[in-house]
Amino acid sequence: MNRLLVHVEGETEESFVNEILRPHLVGCGYHNVSARLLGNARQRTNRGGIKSWESVRLEIERHLKGDVGVMATTMVDYYALPDSWPGRVKARSAAVGDKPGIIEGALRDDLARRMGAGFDKNRFVPFVTMHEFESLLFSNCSAFARGIGRSKLEGAFQKIRDQFESPEEIDDSPQTAPSKRVEVLVPDYEKPLHGTLAALEVGLESMREECPHFDQWLTDLEGRHGA
Repeated sequence: MNRLLVHVEGETEESFVNEILRPHLVGCGYHNVSARLLGNARQRTNRGGIKSWESVRLEIERHLKGDVGVMATTMVDYYALPDSWPGRVKARSAAVGDKPGIIEGALRDDLARRMGAGFDKNRFVPFVTMHEFESLLFSNCSAFARGIGRSKLEGAFQKIRDQFESPEEIDDSPQTAPSKRVEVLVPDYEKPLHGTLAALEVGLESMREECPHFDQWLTDLEGRHGA
């Protein structure tokens, strides 16, 4: 399997996949890596949510059935997921570090069940982030500030980062999600543009060092292209 589709919920993640993950994973052996926006995200009037798992699963099934040489993964935010997603309700009572894995396992099992007995489970590698894409940018606060042309904000970003064990844990309410924290400091912050510029400056190496769940996902993808 040398082609990978990354199903994402927004344009920021789409840019991140196409600009940053694609070159890296192609260098690891994939022939092609591309992002797919779930449910025509550009046309959504309500940007705050994501489609039901049933709709998303049908999209993923269609891609997997239409091309036997393709793998699929997801890049979605735990807190944006409706309760209809497998594992979402169960994950509520779990420790923070266990929540994404519970949902990922449930998604993998549900899709495999739908695809049938002959389905190769290596073809679907779900990934759930605890919070927004911006959490990854706090992996290197100096590079984050530099990437968006606000070098003087390094200290303010670092102060936010230092409150948490890992950037993946930055959030404690809808008002303090990573992007909301950034917007307080940078009122003209534009997620797709500034997020991608910052991610290019921060780099995958820093993200992997600081964000263990993200690193685990990339390591898994790196090892599966020839499976």
